Amino acid sequence: MQRIIFSLLIVMTLGTQLIAQQLYMPRNIKKAYEQKTRSFNGMPGSRYWQNSGNYSINLQLQPPSRTVNGQEDITYFNNSPDTLPYLIIKLILNIHKPGVVRYGDVSDDYLTSGVHIDEVTVNGNKVDWKDPKYHSTWQVLHLKEKLFPKDSVQLHFKWHFNASIESGREGMIDSTTYYLAYFYPRVAVYDDYNGWDTEDFTDQQEFYNDFNNYKLSVTAPKNFVVWATGNLLNEKEVLLPNIYNRLQQAQESDSTIHIATLNEMLNGKVTQPTTNTWRFSAENITDMALCISDHFVWDAASVMVAPNRKRVSVQAAYNDTAKDFHEMVQFAHHALSWFSKYWPGVAYPFPKMTVCQGYADMEYPMMVNDGTNKNLTFSRLVAEHEIAHTYFPFYMGINENRFAFMDEGWATTFEYLIGQSDVGEEKAADFYKSFRVKDWIEDPAAEEDLPIITPANVLRNAAYGNNAYGKASLGYLAVKDMLGDSLFKHCLHTYMNRWHGKHPIPWDFFYSFNDAAKQNLNWFWQNWYFTNGYIDLSIQSVKKTTKGYVVVINNIGGFDAPFDLKITYTDGTTAKQHHTAMIWKNNEKQATINLNTAKPIQSVLIDGGIFMDANTKDNEWRVK
Repeated sequence: MQRIIFSLLIVMTLGTQLIAQQLYMPRNIKKAYEQKTRSFNGMPGSRYWQNSGNYSINLQLQPPSRTVNGQEDITYFNNSPDTLPYLIIKLILNIHKPGVVRYGDVSDDYLTSGVHIDEVTVNGNKVDWKDPKYHSTWQVLHLKEKLFPKDSVQLHFKWHFNASIESGREGMIDSTTYYLAYFYPRVAVYDDYNGWDTEDFTDQQEFYNDFNNYKLSVTAPKNFVVWATGNLLNEKEVLLPNIYNRLQQAQESDSTIHIATLNEMLNGKVTQPTTNTWRFSAENITDMALCISDHFVWDAASVMVAPNRKRVSVQAAYNDTAKDFHEMVQFAHHALSWFSKYWPGVAYPFPKMTVCQGYADMEYPMMVNDGTNKNLTFSRLVAEHEIAHTYFPFYMGINENRFAFMDEGWATTFEYLIGQSDVGEEKAADFYKSFRVKDWIEDPAAEEDLPIITPANVLRNAAYGNNAYGKASLGYLAVKDMLGDSLFKHCLHTYMNRWHGKHPIPWDFFYSFNDAAKQNLNWFWQNWYFTNGYIDLSIQSVKKTTKGYVVVINNIGGFDAPFDLKITYTDGTTAKQHHTAMIWKNNEKQATINLNTAKPIQSVLIDGGIFMDANTKDNEWRVK
């Protein structure tokens, strides 16, 4: 009976709209809808839940030693309806161990002995920990006493590891500078559709974390500055008075203030002249990251991201030789202001953003680890892309492992939109096409056209990159074009408001947009995200009629792409008609366009703009 009721729900109303076409759902996703943790109007279901934790982490660092020693206490809350006999503990840095599964080659400098767990207790009782044997980046922690619904468990870990010499997303940037990410044992996500997240970290896919509360203490030698996720709680205790005063001044300044110069860093004029413990806190976020150095210079300013809001601190930490980073505070200032005001048009939700010079071009909550680049325009674009990730996956807890297009696709979209403001529409479009679309549309290989909905954890190389970035972004931009900016922004804000601080999946996005737009857009979601189409339009015919001309367009590639129809008349004048993806709603194979004109036509051209066509040879018709 439950199955019958569920099938009926599929074709019942979604808000005020009838679902005329069911979107494919894996069986585990269907089960979540059956259990009412998610709903067909795109809202969290009446029985939605998610687990969380309180983390108190203490790190001891002694650069130039690569060894990191840590202790942490975790209170983990089981908000699920399930009794948990065990927990899954993520140990991401075991990716550095020799022999683990990786998608790419690494050098000897990348390899370490991984994470060493020195002590584990559960509710105060010591546990005999055994290192992972097969799944290196996660491990089962069996519980003597099961964790019942609405109950919590107290965990204590003591561990150490060596930061890798080769720096990527984390590791040594130079001999006395390193970036630490994924540095602590954490409880994996347990969710309503997949249970425990037991995906191996393979150095391509990214992450999926609970929203937790964090307290972080980092004990470091004198003359070392620590930048980290969250608010620095004890600025006066760790900084010399003049440095502290500059940091306070920057909190009220739109202009960049040099908090600590290279000369001050090298001559011990920044921190208190003793071992210092830097204390940070952050609430309802998905991760912590930090950077430490004794010679990175430190810039800061602040930005008002919304009326009546406290100003957001904008900071940068970098090697003084990185010329682009001298502009980085202003790059980040611009990005935070623009994203808050325009797209997505949601005020930056955190108190701080710090951009650190590294090698990763990678985002973390309130932190960015970016490489340096001689091209200032590209350097700014990378920073904007990573800062855009604030919203996806950090404002909304996206499962990047499985649904990378839900965060990378949006960051790519915002990257393009802010680029229009930065360098103009033409340059932004040219860059977007060359960097995000060209490789996909000009490569006929089968893996290029796998459906975007394909779980990202089973994809590699081009299949992963195109699905996560360019193809998904084009889909979002096509919907924006079809709905218009005002309705599209309403839908986007509705979706973001519903799922802020929660874990949306693709169907939550699709159905939330349907509900907010009061339209059944399933035909478009099905076409763009669930099929193996691509973009290839052609002009089949242009025929003269009594009222003008009839143009027939074939959709060879299958994707419902918008396009401009450019008409040139025999007298040399021109006209342009824009057609959104809506033109394909009733017939995705072919579209007929009536051109009501008394003027003779010389030629007709299909121009997709950023929606590049796989074969442009059949995009133009001319009078013979």
